Amino acid sequence: MKQLTIIFCLVISNFSTALTTINGKVTDVKGMPIPGANVYLQGTYDGSTTDENGSFSFVTSETGTQTLVVSYLSFETFTMVGDVTYMKNLHVRLREDVNTLDAVVLSAGTFSAGDNSKVNVLKPLDVVTTASALGDFVGALQTLPGTTTVAEDGRLFVRGGDADETRIFIDGIRVFTPYTPTTNNAPTRGRYSPFLFDGITFSTGGYSAEFGQALSSVLLLNTIDEPDQEKTDIGIMSVGGAIGNTQKWRESSLSFNVSYINLAPYNAIFPNRNNWIKPYETVSGETVFRKKMNKGLFKLYGAFDTTDFELTQEDINYPESVHFKLNNKNIYLNSSYEGELNATWSVFTGISYTHSSNRLNIIESAVEDNENSMHAKLKFNNRISNRFKLYFGVEYYVTNFKETYNDASINDAKYGYDSNIAAAFAEADIFISKNLAFKTGVRAEYSQLFEEATIAPRASLAYKTSGKSQLSLAYGNFYQNPSSNILIYNQDLKAQNASHFIANYQYNGDRKLFRAEAYYKDYSDLVKYDTDFADFNSNYSNNGSGYAKGIDFFWRDSKSIKNVDYWVSYSLLDTERDYKNYPTQAQPNFVNTQNVSVVGKYWINDWRSQVGFSYAFASGRTYTNPNKIGFLNEKTKAYNSLSVNWAYLISPQKILYASVNNVLGFKNINGYQYASTPDMNGNFNRRSLQPAADQFFFVGFFWTISEDKESNQLDNL
Repeated sequence: MKQLTIIFCLVISNFSTALTTINGKVTDVKGMPIPGANVYLQGTYDGSTTDENGSFSFVTSETGTQTLVVSYLSFETFTMVGDVTYMKNLHVRLREDVNTLDAVVLSAGTFSAGDNSKVNVLKPLDVVTTASALGDFVGALQTLPGTTTVAEDGRLFVRGGDADETRIFIDGIRVFTPYTPTTNNAPTRGRYSPFLFDGITFSTGGYSAEFGQALSSVLLLNTIDEPDQEKTDIGIMSVGGAIGNTQKWRESSLSFNVSYINLAPYNAIFPNRNNWIKPYETVSGETVFRKKMNKGLFKLYGAFDTTDFELTQEDINYPESVHFKLNNKNIYLNSSYEGELNATWSVFTGISYTHSSNRLNIIESAVEDNENSMHAKLKFNNRISNRFKLYFGVEYYVTNFKETYNDASINDAKYGYDSNIAAAFAEADIFISKNLAFKTGVRAEYSQLFEEATIAPRASLAYKTSGKSQLSLAYGNFYQNPSSNILIYNQDLKAQNASHFIANYQYNGDRKLFRAEAYYKDYSDLVKYDTDFADFNSNYSNNGSGYAKGIDFFWRDSKSIKNVDYWVSYSLLDTERDYKNYPTQAQPNFVNTQNVSVVGKYWINDWRSQVGFSYAFASGRTYTNPNKIGFLNEKTKAYNSLSVNWAYLISPQKILYASVNNVLGFKNINGYQYASTPDMNGNFNRRSLQPAADQFFFVGFFWTISEDKESNQLDNL
């Protein structure tokens, strides 16, 4: 019996010594207790949760080195590796998780549209449901603050910058010829259909060190990573037709669309101020192939278009009008791969190729342009921790531009240039807390054409002032080579320069968004020449300079009025430049001091319809009146345009769509053309430069055939 008692005591003693108590307290970094936190040994069932005082205690039979895990929503997970016998009276301080939805966002100067963005100023749907946009993503972005209304051009003019100062990228790779060709006083459009894109980032300044060769802004377009289903989209329009199809397999997918536009029938019904010999006609197509790899995604994107038209236009110096003929062919190829290398490293690589051929006849002059361009990029991301992320990479730009000129006295004059630019960049995102973060980086470029190296630092900071608002600051230095119409005549120049300073306030909550942003841009080394137009005989220099300053406001509300979504933007811009052939510093003729946009959309259940409107106001633009003393000495009247649209759901997959641009028929004037010589009284006669048509009407029928029998193209209208 005595032996049994001794054995029993030994068993109890061994069992007691095999159990270890782990205890402690969990607080935030300020010492406030965190109740409900999970505390456990990794790979076991041993653990507990903290009480209202943040305290925890539990026993375990595990011995030796173990991993203690403490986790709680909105905080970074804490891990501790050590011997369980030392896990007593612990004080665990959890730091806020900087990746939560309510964390601060580095957003100064940036507008986003896409499901992957924490702060969406626009939705992908907005890009093509805006009444004035007519399905053009550039047209939709022109309703945002910071853009300038240049109705006869159609490209993006941002914060006092010329349209050439904005660069467009698809899946991170440069697009060299993003706009369709057009004639004088007729707006261009973006070449690429919005149907294949699900994310758009529009930076009006202070953008990342990853991007260069843009003095004012960058527009980033991201193609859809994975379509949700197989489908076919058919469009029959008053200006042409379109068809698209998506095929999906287990590890890959293929999407394409083709469109044909011919304005001959439209012009026959609605004549305009141009005398068309061959109305505008274009054939275009795009395709995206996607392939899931082991730890990444490969994309191959291709686009082509060909455009033809011929017309005569009124010209005050040519009583018989000016003959204008154009033929353009454009091919764009883009391949990219993005994937994980391990738990902390990822890689992105891509390459694009552009071929553009342009044949232009003006009066008796014949010009043929051929451009071949390439962009290659390799980028690495290192997620060192939730609070520190490092990005760095290299890229290379190649441009070969050739032009041939013929007229009655010149035969096959050939000129052009080759431009190769190598660049390297590095950037870090540093999150001090959920409320404070900053980004800092630098970009270095070397131009083989100019034999010149440039260094461009970038930095931004964001501080969360409340659960729904934040303040941001950004600074950046930016370089860009002169445009092709300069470089074909002279390559003895250097890169132009701009510095951006931005302060931003943003409120985002309860389906309402407000942004206010002030900025200042300082231009230097802008190209100047001493003739009316850039030519062989011009003297060139980098002695130009300028500035742009202003404030932008944006308000969006999708809650206050049932079934109504609207936004309002306002921009105030003060800018002057001394560049090109300017005799003095002045406000450029593409600038509006004030721009206002109001966009609204209303869903009517009883009518199965979405109706919308878009109103644009822009103050007058400068022009030079040779009958008065001075340069750019007068301004046009203000620009006004009200556009409306209506999408009617005939059935779940069939839509009838109609829109009218400038429905009230405002007689807008883009500027004036003056005679090159005065009349007998010494006055220079003039004519107003008006749009080819005061209004544009569009009607389309869109039919979707899909697996779910419910999807439609309302998302694309």
